[in-house]
Amino acid sequence: MIKAKNLLDPPKILVIGFGILILIGSYLLTLPISTESGHGLSFLDALFTATSATCVTGLVVVDTGSTFSTFGELVILTLIQIGGLGFMSFATFFFFLLGKKISLKGRLLLQESLNNLSMAGVVRLVRRLLIFTAIIEGIGALILSIRFSFDMPIGKAIYYGVFHSISNFNNAGFDLMGEFRSLTPYVSDPFITLTVVFLITFGGIGFIVMNELYEYRDTHRLSVHTKIVLTTSLILTIAGAILIFLFEFGNVKTLQPLSLMGKTLSSLFQSVSPRTAGSNTLNIPDLTQPTLLLIIFLMFVGASPGSTGGGIKTTTLATLVGTVWSQIKGKGDVVLFRHRIVSETIFKALSVTFIGVFMVSSISILLAITESGSDFLMILFEATSAFATVGLSMGLTPELSPVGRMLIIFTMFAGRVGPLTLAFAIAMRRKPDQFRRPKGKIMIG
Repeated sequence: MIKAKNLLDPPKILVIGFGILILIGSYLLTLPISTESGHGLSFLDALFTATSATCVTGLVVVDTGSTFSTFGELVILTLIQIGGLGFMSFATFFFFLLGKKISLKGRLLLQESLNNLSMAGVVRLVRRLLIFTAIIEGIGALILSIRFSFDMPIGKAIYYGVFHSISNFNNAGFDLMGEFRSLTPYVSDPFITLTVVFLITFGGIGFIVMNELYEYRDTHRLSVHTKIVLTTSLILTIAGAILIFLFEFGNVKTLQPLSLMGKTLSSLFQSVSPRTAGSNTLNIPDLTQPTLLLIIFLMFVGASPGSTGGGIKTTTLATLVGTVWSQIKGKGDVVLFRHRIVSETIFKALSVTFIGVFMVSSISILLAITESGSDFLMILFEATSAFATVGLSMGLTPELSPVGRMLIIFTMFAGRVGPLTLAFAIAMRRKPDQFRRPKGKIMIG
């Protein structure tokens, strides 16, 4: 009886739900109607593409724009939208349309899906989530469509605008430009660059933060969570842009030929995109090694909790930095924005980071074995991109062996559902300790 009950735990249902969605998408992409050639994809390539879309990653083994038909592209776009917002949010949307009430079990699933701290008000949050998404994606699609209309027929421009707006708001990074170019043709274009930066940023800060910002006009206060997310995101974005600008300023393959505006826009874009969208306006393999290492760090940190992005999250980084700073100053408590961070949060931050480092390291080592002819920095970049569901690539993904592709598929899936959620989903229910062991002192450092 206990085992049957465990199968219905929210984390396990979320893992199973994502798995089923990926399998449905994989089947659809193998159909002849899904590709321009009329032959469909092989199951492994379809599984890779469906996993990348559902996990809003953006890594691809075939070029999206030239390989897929309109039907195939719409399948990918649907997977991105459902995967980005969470299938439970879409199920709730249909309950709204049917006038049905959300059960207690459904509310628990929504809480887990959105990584919300409380079940209270979660249904109202989902309703606003859907409204926010429609408004932001609509604004993005409108601006992008107008800009694309100068380069292509109006119908195609609208289609491109909608596709790229949904893809980037959900931090997926899929594009229709062809030849694995992403948005490099628009490297100095302020309309494309700033619109996509806007979409990525709002998709990455989390719906809880967006909701608090919306309510600020009435409440005139922000939670410590929102303050940490906004502050950490701003610091990472500005610091990342400045460092990329300095690292690439003299690189003839990237920033050097561009105007000052082009240098600034592309530096900003490359700072925002690793957290965790996957679009790029500079050719990634042409970047210098310091920039690549910086991007690996930004990818590993990723977006914020309850967002469409992956990574260990901005709040995890802030908690770790706060913990280290408290130890350096000899304080017993970790304090951020005049609030004491509880030990449970610190332990979770340490666990998430350790699992992330372990997973990226393990996958990198395995890929170094299966892709023995590839540069290790390229392998580490690919593994981090998959774990953090980013989608940026140095060009290794299309060249991966079948085993390498399976490793990246697993990494993208684990990175999307969350290392802790995946661990809890396959583990027995945790039981409280009946007694506490005596203290043991060990030396550190």
